[in-house]
Amino acid sequence: MLAPWSLPYCFTILLGLLKLCRAQYEQLGYPHGYPQGYPEPEQEQYTAPELPPDTPRIQLRLAGDKRKHNEGRVEVFYDGEWGTVCDDDFSIHSAQVVCRELGYLEAVSWSPSSKYGKGEGRIWFDNVQCTGKEKTLALCMSNGIGVSDCKHTEDVGVVCSDKRIPGFKFINTMANNVESLNIQVEDVRIRAILSSYRKRVPVTEGYVEVKDGGKWKQICDAEWTKHNSRVICGMFGFPGERKYNARVYKMFARRRKPNYWDYSVNCTGNEAHLSSCKLGHAVAAKANSTCGGGTPVVVSCVPGRAFSPTPMTGFRKAFRQEVVISLLFLQQPLVRLRGGAIIGEGRVEVLKNGEWGTICDDNWSLLSATVVCRELGFGSAKEALSGGRLGQGMGPVHMNEVKCSGFEKSVTECFFNKESLGCSHEEDAAVTCNVPAMGFQERLRLSGGRNPYEGRVEALVERNGSLVWGTVCSDGWGTMEAMVVCRQLGLGFASNAFQETWYWPGEVSADPVVMSGVRCSGTEMSLSHCLHHGAHLTCPKGGGRNAAGVSCSETAPDLVLSPQVVEQTTYMEDRPMFMLQCAYEENCLSTTSSKTPANSYRRLLRFSSQIHNNGQSDFRPKAGRHSWVWHDCHRHYHSMEVFTHYDLLSLNGTKVAEGHKASFCLEDTDCEEGIEKRYECANFGEQGITVGCWDTYRHDIDCQWIDITDIKPGDYIFQVFINPNYEVPESDYSNNLMKCRCRYDGHRIWMYSCHNGGSLSTETEESFPGLLNNQVTHR
Repeated sequence: MLAPWSLPYCFTILLGLLKLCRAQYEQLGYPHGYPQGYPEPEQEQYTAPELPPDTPRIQLRLAGDKRKHNEGRVEVFYDGEWGTVCDDDFSIHSAQVVCRELGYLEAVSWSPSSKYGKGEGRIWFDNVQCTGKEKTLALCMSNGIGVSDCKHTEDVGVVCSDKRIPGFKFINTMANNVESLNIQVEDVRIRAILSSYRKRVPVTEGYVEVKDGGKWKQICDAEWTKHNSRVICGMFGFPGERKYNARVYKMFARRRKPNYWDYSVNCTGNEAHLSSCKLGHAVAAKANSTCGGGTPVVVSCVPGRAFSPTPMTGFRKAFRQEVVISLLFLQQPLVRLRGGAIIGEGRVEVLKNGEWGTICDDNWSLLSATVVCRELGFGSAKEALSGGRLGQGMGPVHMNEVKCSGFEKSVTECFFNKESLGCSHEEDAAVTCNVPAMGFQERLRLSGGRNPYEGRVEALVERNGSLVWGTVCSDGWGTMEAMVVCRQLGLGFASNAFQETWYWPGEVSADPVVMSGVRCSGTEMSLSHCLHHGAHLTCPKGGGRNAAGVSCSETAPDLVLSPQVVEQTTYMEDRPMFMLQCAYEENCLSTTSSKTPANSYRRLLRFSSQIHNNGQSDFRPKAGRHSWVWHDCHRHYHSMEVFTHYDLLSLNGTKVAEGHKASFCLEDTDCEEGIEKRYECANFGEQGITVGCWDTYRHDIDCQWIDITDIKPGDYIFQVFINPNYEVPESDYSNNLMKCRCRYDGHRIWMYSCHNGGSLSTETEESFPGLLNNQVTHR
């Protein structure tokens, strides 16, 4: 007979064994700890709230000028009319009730003073005070429904979480006005039905299914339109929809009885998400589980070119925005994204009069952002970002107060205010687009780190017919490779690349090297798309403690050289050799200077460098103070061995002279209004460049030149390259290069047409002979 304490004891042991089993699956890299096909534990089902019989029956929706689909002006449907809620006494607790009633997990924030535009009709609630636990907004304390002294300038808005409540069940209390309500479901998916589409990545065709009450259900296609399909495809990262073979799906529907949702769908085609569409009529299912003359809804989506399956590669190896769009339109693109950490994210830049510029965020909305995303081969926009959130651009602000209808082929076709001036780059608009689920994130992981943003890089590869985890060889591992890893995992930008990871003990079973010789350009969507050795691995140091590692960051700096300052400060100086001893010791003169007598002269091309940090975080040297080098001649510490290259090129791209800017002292020379200086070289101070500040190296400082003593008169190209070894990660390397036309007649020198790399059209760049075959590449 068992002792009375043995049953709980046995139960504890079984629970421990269950945790161990799950831990085994987690080590194998399965999401949620369970292998594919293994049933996940059932989540607690949502139960509809029981309301007192005298509770006013209301429905809610989020409306107005949105920058996310899960935010907006709070609107209430009551007594056959839509109205709003006043912001008086409103709090995050009230927002919590609103978001939960709409089926979202929680509230993120709320906004007063009609941030999402002024509503219309009645103001149904005023002086709302909730505890956060009410089942409906109608149960919160207020002046009483319809009693208000507010104006629509006080309409309140909320931002809800992306996640929906598991098992949420849509309950419509307004039976006579179904079509005016927003759709509220837990989740939406495209489920591949045909065997040929099940194996494809990404999934582009199949049933549209909604999860309502914890169960996946099909939608009856009796009232389905192309606009509905457009919205579904946009949600899943596809710019458009196409026709499909309906006969095959009808045959499939006859064999397996669908489980239909209770409602039809009514979209305009401009919604960024299905939840923004209106409900159509209620669908009365027949006894044989069919809907009125219809079958389950099927969509077939067209992927953007970067994600299109091809026979050889499955999809594009790297994402190069300009190349993708050029191939689509057979001309240079008019729109591009810059400064984003992940594919489909970035500051919006448009090409006008041969020069790239930005869009001001005044009136910037989810609708306009979606036009940008679809134009670039993505789906609808997840978020319309404002306030230079993804870094500040350079050059002009081309468009302001942009307003799109939603069906434009390009944002350049949208209405904008040509008379509105005065926007600064602090107001640059940006987007985050929906992109197809490629499954790249599941093929890589960081192991052993102190937090999810760092660790040893471990890749999942196929070996002898099975998938195994292993490490990446660290030979040649650098910033560009680390950038690809952080992007693939959705962790932002790389902050460091490590060639030793002995301090991060990863999974012992994953110690063997599975990838070696990795070389990335930085634009790849996955580490497996970078150049690497394939099956024939070569790694002298091996994996384990010498495996590659990374640390990632949500933000990064972005250095940009001012072309105007270079152009305005250029001059020529003949300087006696006896005044160049410090420069000679630091190799800042050409090699012929070693044979020059002390009383002779060297001819120097001099200019100032003003380097701005337009990014989202401070630019800091990679090396710590302990490794900074003291230069006695110039009396300061150099924190970076190589910070800038100065080169003079012939018109065919051949280097004829160079400036040896071997080291650099980084500090804030000046800042924009309202920003304080943080870094100063003097007295062994901290070095760096603050966001919104710039470091100026004046033309009269030693080594701020190119020695042109041996150069013949003629036309040249002058080039400056900041952070040339990619020693410090940045959000955008394309603007680190600056080029000018240079004319030297033997007595005077001129600098003109100075511009940053990528700031002008391709046609203008091509007017610099030798430029295209002299582009700086990684290593």
